[in-house]
Amino acid sequence: MQPNPTLDQLQILVTVADTGSFSAAGRKLNRAQSVISYAIANLEAQLGLKLFEREGTREPQLTDVGRATLEDARRMVGVLQRIRSRVDGHKQGLEAEVVLSVEMTMALPVLVRVLKAFEVQFPTVTLRLHTGSLGLIVEQVVNGQADFGIGGIPGDAEVHLLPIGFTTMVPVAAPNHPLALLPGPVPLEDVREHTQLVVSDQSERTRGRDYGVFAYRTWRLTDVRTKHALMRKGLGWGGLPRWLAADDLASGRLVELDLEPYSEVRAQLYAMHRTDRSPKPAAAWLIDQFKRQLGCFNEFEPGQVPEDESETVRR
Repeated sequence: MQPNPTLDQLQILVTVADTGSFSAAGRKLNRAQSVISYAIANLEAQLGLKLFEREGTREPQLTDVGRATLEDARRMVGVLQRIRSRVDGHKQGLEAEVVLSVEMTMALPVLVRVLKAFEVQFPTVTLRLHTGSLGLIVEQVVNGQADFGIGGIPGDAEVHLLPIGFTTMVPVAAPNHPLALLPGPVPLEDVREHTQLVVSDQSERTRGRDYGVFAYRTWRLTDVRTKHALMRKGLGWGGLPRWLAADDLASGRLVELDLEPYSEVRAQLYAMHRTDRSPKPAAAWLIDQFKRQLGCFNEFEPGQVPEDESETVRR
């Protein structure tokens, strides 16, 4: 069996290709040109292939098979660099993974923007994202299922809260819904007679407690995507995050209701973590970015939801 190429040989191959010559690769790697030439010659001998044309050219030129081998070498060197970065980050206290639990009323464009920046800032840190509502966020933080959470329900001595922004809930319905046809403000007795769509908490923390529920008859759902879709088809009324309803309100697919007992509600959002665990570097960076992005997000402007994600919002 022939010996396998070493990572050092592959790195030299990549450097020669990037710099354009053996001498330039030697300067970049702080090695003699003869060492570079010897490493490439050994690599060619091990592979039984000619990677560079040296005859009749001022500088070595990659052969066709050399270009194909270079692609594989780049992948191998990239893996090595990620291993080194991960190890260096671990030595500096950087997490190998961040687990985040997010209340699904938080603006999706903000979430996408922050996570895109996170991928660039922390390429070696794995991310795990949970989405839920109400007490589920607190529960996952307290139970250690999430390093930190973003939600709107405080109320646990084990959790440290940091206000980071707001989400706005508005009562809406399809334009042909009976409540939309009544002159406002619609009194409570009329509101109660029409089915209200309500997202239920999937945790035990708010069992028996309702938020903004006024109707005698309710349909209980577990996600805002279904709630949104049912409302657009005229099946009930209820509250939606303004950022999510903005395009439908602008186009007339939904209308904002003028209800006596239920007007627009601006709810505080908190970043939360256990009091006995301070956020590590990547988690702390995420919290700061969410606070910055929520502070400048304009939820009143239609078109905030990315086009390819507007139909996949969950709560």
